[in-house]
Amino acid sequence: MSSQSTEPPYSDLPPLSPLLFEAKNKKGCTFQQIADHMNKGEVWVAAGFYGQAKFTDEELKQLSTFLGISSATAISNNAWLPNRGIGPIPPKDPLIYRLFEGILVYGHVIKAIIHEKFGDGIMSMINCKIYVEKKPDPAGGERVLLTFDGKFLPYARW
Repeated sequence: MSSQSTEPPYSDLPPLSPLLFEAKNKKGCTFQQIADHMNKGEVWVAAGFYGQAKFTDEELKQLSTFLGISSATAISNNAWLPNRGIGPIPPKDPLIYRLFEGILVYGHVIKAIIHEKFGDGIMSMINCKIYVEKKPDPAGGERVLLTFDGKFLPYARW
């Protein structure tokens, strides 16, 4: 498992992010190890590092203990609001661009199938869990399995 630097090149991250990334990289741990310590999901914890989710003061105390940083410093740098949607559109990073491309190519297809199975509505990203798994490829190598587990919300009829 790689614990290489995961700090993004974005300048619009909250002040807490550099502190967390530096401590994570110094400790050489993974988001999964942090998530296990906090009893949270791996993707949600990573979202907190990137300012896409916000840690509570209590969660920052847990995180600070695990990362070996001052909880008072972490909490004092936590006065910001989440900015969900960082980076340029279209994305420049090849991996993020391929995810974006997947929605461009299959978005209408996925929408049509969701509507057939559930009716007129959306899949909530507010009430969504995302899982990233590694699995072997029968043809050799490895495959990435992404799961978006979101609540279906029907459109109101009024």
